[in-house]
Amino acid sequence: MLLLLGIAILGYLIVKLEVPISLLGIWNDVDRAKQQSDLRKTEDVNVVPKDVLELRRRHHLRHLAELEDRRKIQDVPNGIYGFSTCGVPSLSAKRDKIFPLEIHKHEDSIVYYVGYASEDHLNKYLTRQKNFHLSVYPSPLERASVLFEIPVDFVSKCEERAFKDGYLFDLFVAAIPEYKE
Repeated sequence: MLLLLGIAILGYLIVKLEVPISLLGIWNDVDRAKQQSDLRKTEDVNVVPKDVLELRRRHHLRHLAELEDRRKIQDVPNGIYGFSTCGVPSLSAKRDKIFPLEIHKHEDSIVYYVGYASEDHLNKYLTRQKNFHLSVYPSPLERASVLFEIPVDFVSKCEERAFKDGYLFDLFVAAIPEYKE
């Protein structure tokens, strides 16, 4: 009903007031915006591993908006993902050489490092050992193929170092706090 009213008003403006409106131009702009959105989705699916996409979906995370880019982690809303460095001083909407590590901020305000580790390293975390080290990679590798997330607050020290054409993150955990219900 509203669509018909809108078409009627548009027709009146074109005929009676001789307003030059290009419906084809409006349609093309809408179509172009949709194509660009579809392209971004396609690029994301092609570049980002499926398990990372699934983890984001499972936690109902949205991408950090450009307006929120480079804000401090405490100043961005819950339910987002972005990219940062050790200590997560701020988040970036884009992964690059400055911000290579994926960060998730869940709805409960808990902030996580997200990356890939070996099964051996991950077992240290899962068995709640004390004083252990995890080598975390932003992308899966043959020797580090298990995706995981660990709360930033569990990490007592994070070090970043160059590795091949990217980075490796050394996460040091002194102790994992006990879960209390």
